[in-house]
Amino acid sequence: TPLPYITHLMSVMMILRDYTTDEDTLVAALLHDTLEDTDYTDEELQEDFGERVAILVKTVTEPKYIGERKLSWLETKKEYAKQLRKGPIEAVMISAADKSHNFRTMIDEYYNDHDRFLQDFGRDINGRLEAYQNISNAINNRLSDGIVHEFNHTFKAFNEFIIDVQESIERFK
Repeated sequence: TPLPYITHLMSVMMILRDYTTDEDTLVAALLHDTLEDTDYTDEELQEDFGERVAILVKTVTEPKYIGERKLSWLETKKEYAKQLRKGPIEAVMISAADKSHNFRTMIDEYYNDHDRFLQDFGRDINGRLEAYQNISNAINNRLSDGIVHEFNHTFKAFNEFIIDVQESIERFK
């Protein structure tokens, strides 16, 4: 996306602020990609922002390895869903806001360019849907109101977009 990356972090926090005023949760929302996308460590995060923020950020950080073994994209998403099932409810809320924004952004960016979506994300549409459904299940099993409704609305729109992408693949076979 041509927008500065900070817009994603701010958007996630702004979505979440409609559902909580908890400062640690909102700070963690702003920092949710820090451990994935920077060299900033868990220890530094805890020292700078406190244990609770660090736990929330760590819970919404997708694991890249189990031990020494690098995880595949699908394995990463499965492990992430496991973290959501066990982690603090505030982390699940952050994840719901993050995924909502990610889905909206993908729909907006690729709505009229399915070929570019396939180039950027691969042709394994069913694997992608399976992974996101697993995350959706984890979110829905933990949340019963508030942000889960917004997440479900956005996830439904994303599923419809994916169906459109699949249909365009079928048309051009």
